[in-house]
Amino acid sequence: SDFGTSKTISEDKTHLTTNVKGTIGYLDPEYLQSSQYTDKSDVYSFGVVLVELLIGQRPFSSTDNESTAISQFLEAVESNRIEEILDPQVSDYGKIEAVIVVAQVARRCLFLKGRLRPTMKEVAMELESVRKSEMPVTVAADEDNSGGFSTILNGGVETLTVNRSFTTNSL
Repeated sequence: SDFGTSKTISEDKTHLTTNVKGTIGYLDPEYLQSSQYTDKSDVYSFGVVLVELLIGQRPFSSTDNESTAISQFLEAVESNRIEEILDPQVSDYGKIEAVIVVAQVARRCLFLKGRLRPTMKEVAMELESVRKSEMPVTVAADEDNSGGFSTILNGGVETLTVNRSFTTNSL
């Protein structure tokens, strides 16, 4: 899977030469320099998505013109200040140990050199380990008693209607 790039190739072709295409901010820096897309390019893009989920900002949007959300995230992780930049919804989650582990996974995904990044299998195993270590989460209805709850997706709000409260072991 490819988070930031898009290519089309016909079945009779084995190679494709193309200009770099994709969403700025999600593209692997090595790919931008070499135009060689690897499995580790996906790892970088996934790391950017994790950061976006943790801090609630687009990866390269910032009020500070000198730094990006990604660089602010990396600096916060390195200096053990991750709680200062978390999205309030993530901060309110209450299980900061799990959030720190996810932040460390994201940091490793964002290494500039692809060879230093984990594989997607390693990333999946680490995230699954965090998920399995979590206690059940209770999902409650909205305050307006509409019978739904909201999740933030891609900068928007999606509401799912349910008929009753329930407990689940996954996030």
